[in-house]
Amino acid sequence: MGSSRDGRRHGRRVHRRRSTLTVAGRGSRPAIGLAIDLGSSGTRAWVLGQGPVPCGSADWEEGAVRPVRRGRIVDVESCAGLLNRVVDRALGDHLQDGVIVLSHPVLAGREHRSSATGLLAALGPSGVLVLNSARAAAACAGEPDNGPVLVVDMGAELTEVALLVDGAVVDARQAERGLSDFDARSLSSGVVGHVLGMIASMWRDDRHGAVRGALRRGPVLTGGGALRSDLTGRIAGSLGVPVRVDPDPATAVVRGAALILGSALGSPDASLVSAVPVRPR
Repeated sequence: MGSSRDGRRHGRRVHRRRSTLTVAGRGSRPAIGLAIDLGSSGTRAWVLGQGPVPCGSADWEEGAVRPVRRGRIVDVESCAGLLNRVVDRALGDHLQDGVIVLSHPVLAGREHRSSATGLLAALGPSGVLVLNSARAAAACAGEPDNGPVLVVDMGAELTEVALLVDGAVVDARQAERGLSDFDARSLSSGVVGHVLGMIASMWRDDRHGAVRGALRRGPVLTGGGALRSDLTGRIAGSLGVPVRVDPDPATAVVRGAALILGSALGSPDASLVSAVPVRPR
């Protein structure tokens, strides 16, 4: 049982969980799971049981069309072409047996989630699951769906902090500035300043001790910023707690999304998978 001190049974849910829907058209054939992380700096994909999918450069080349900016789809046509190439490379002739999970920023709006879901569904897989990146990062860190967890995502164009309680996001903060917005001299103070400011804001709004409980467990750091020891060390020192950094934080979200999808497909009824994006309250 949770208590008011650890926040496990309290707090406003930012995302409601949705019931699962049956994936049609697959019959008794085994599903092929594909996870995609469509980021502002590039895209990453992961096939269950096989590993990463070559997507070209992980980062967009200078001058290339960038269909995603600040965590939002800004060029639907280019994004459709990108997803088509990734899915074709990963699933090929097995597309109709494929179930795809796509991660999105915690505070991505309904338009982004709906566009991403529609673009993937139009390709013809047997099912689509859209989930937030904080839950995926927590899954990659081995966090069970109980108790409070703090996830810090330091990306190229976004910096996010999300508080999860019992597997659901109950509070989140976002700064539309990331690693690419600072020069070498201001990068550490700029990014870390955003992170500490968002955590402090959460702490002030937290009435049930969830943030304190999450900090005791150690924040999960992900994104490209988690590759920089100057950033992670400064965050740990400022908070006075140890931080948890995945050996490959740049792929933590896509691997966590793959773990969640794998768990869903491995359930007693493997034909159940959510095909509806979570909706903020």
